[in-house]
Amino acid sequence: MYAIVDIETTGSHASANGITEIAIVIHNGREIVDKFQTLINPKISIPIYIQSLTGISNEMVSTAPTFDQYAKEIYELLHDKIFVAHNVNFDFSFLHYHLAKAGYNLHTKKLCTVRLSRKILPGLPSYSLGKLCSSLGINILARHRAMGDAEATAVLFSMLLENDQEGHINNTLNPRSKEQSLPPHLPKEDMDKLPSVAGIYYFHNNKSKVIYVGKAKNIKKRVSSHFANNKPGKQKQEFLRDVHHISFQECGTELMAFILEAVEIKRLWPAYNRSLKRFEHTYGLYLFEDQNGYLRMAVDKRNKFSKPFYTFNRVLEGHSMIKNLIGEFNLCPKLCFVQKNAEPCISINEQICKQACQQIESPECYNQRVLDAINNLKASLPGFLLVDDGRNLAEKSCILVENGHFYGMGYVSANEIDQDISNLKKNLTPYPSNDYIRNLIFNHSIQFPFKTRAILD
Repeated sequence: MYAIVDIETTGSHASANGITEIAIVIHNGREIVDKFQTLINPKISIPIYIQSLTGISNEMVSTAPTFDQYAKEIYELLHDKIFVAHNVNFDFSFLHYHLAKAGYNLHTKKLCTVRLSRKILPGLPSYSLGKLCSSLGINILARHRAMGDAEATAVLFSMLLENDQEGHINNTLNPRSKEQSLPPHLPKEDMDKLPSVAGIYYFHNNKSKVIYVGKAKNIKKRVSSHFANNKPGKQKQEFLRDVHHISFQECGTELMAFILEAVEIKRLWPAYNRSLKRFEHTYGLYLFEDQNGYLRMAVDKRNKFSKPFYTFNRVLEGHSMIKNLIGEFNLCPKLCFVQKNAEPCISINEQICKQACQQIESPECYNQRVLDAINNLKASLPGFLLVDDGRNLAEKSCILVENGHFYGMGYVSANEIDQDISNLKKNLTPYPSNDYIRNLIFNHSIQFPFKTRAILD
């Protein structure tokens, strides 16, 4: 037996909205055998635009029973049937949520007439209920009212049963199928193509725009987990409605997937990614020449248009480093913006500053010590390769760090891994770096030192 359901609500997600009307049409696989319909008092105001859409006003539901008053009867109608609806996860999420609040735990098999129509009746211009029924000649007596839409869905379902030559309905009901949990617009073929390997995956909307990027040790398993529950919150329900397509990139290792995810989130700025989009409060050590020809170092916030030669997570780290360079290479604290007042340079009496700040020492002499300090700093930065498994047995993955910065990554054949760095770079894709990526790589190299190789010049 099938319970074909349609509900009208005050909004798009169950956790913050109520049901205003419910209709249940009981179908035995051949014909309609019973019907149930009632208005429901949602105990919250119905938004004006929804009143206009459905024709259900606050006045109409003010004297209607609450959901709790009908919960037992609704549960008895549904619990031993196959739950059928047009975009089934929407209707089911509302009823599951509100029945649970009333003390009833609804667990049934589900069928989505959107998904089934795409399979059994392919090639139609639209699969929204109104346009689909128009294409098929199904008359909807009261559009956007629960019983009108439920009866139209029942006629559609009968048509699907009659035309299901390839057994799509039975396949969907197979406990191993999991198809009923998929978003209504996502082709099952997209799920079938997903590999069980490390990599990243992209969720696209109806305009092919990427709305979410994720990483995985096992792409198929991780993507499936996104649809394993039907939480009633706004974010989850909007997310499920927006997913129309999935694409992916395989990676040799989980670390590469982590890195590529971070890069792609920064590049694409997907709507449903929350992490890795925060502004990075990172600081850099910058070098510039002033109008008198003296090279000056300064610690400042990083931005996407600047190129520091060293970076820090905190400004105090930068000031500590620049003070060390002042002492070691006899630099001027005023020219390095450590001393910012108008008083005489504090390091002249300590014989650290050689009076470049008073233009007594020539720019040539002072600048050479600045360059020596920078070269010494760069020489202390680590440079190495992380070598690991590739996407197949014939290749190895490589992640390159130069002068403490992530350069890029890629794949080479196993017998080419020991080539010099200039040739190796030809097989690597350069990527932008940030502190998150750099920390991932450094922590991995510490945890797995046997994967780390020195760079061959």
